[in-house]
Amino acid sequence: MDSLTLFGLVAVSLMLIFYCLEHRGRLYILGFAASCLLGSAYGFLQGAWPFGMVEGIWALVALRRWWTSPQSKPTQKRKRSKK
Repeated sequence: MDSLTLFGLVAVSLMLIFYCLEHRGRLYILGFAASCLLGSAYGFLQGAWPFGMVEGIWALVALRRWWTSPQSKPTQKRKRSKK
């Protein structure tokens, strides 16, 4: 396995992992966007420009989702009233 193939494997694996974890928070959406950019770079480097273009578009879609998603606020613990 050459270094370009390993790079592609890591990029696509990260895409899958972050996609599965997106529901946990905005940071995972951002991670998905970054891994899509890596996938796009891999597509262009290996000469498959349609793959590179589509992954670049996915990165933009994910960045928009990250930008428009509500920021999670830390939950405050409520004090229990003693009766």
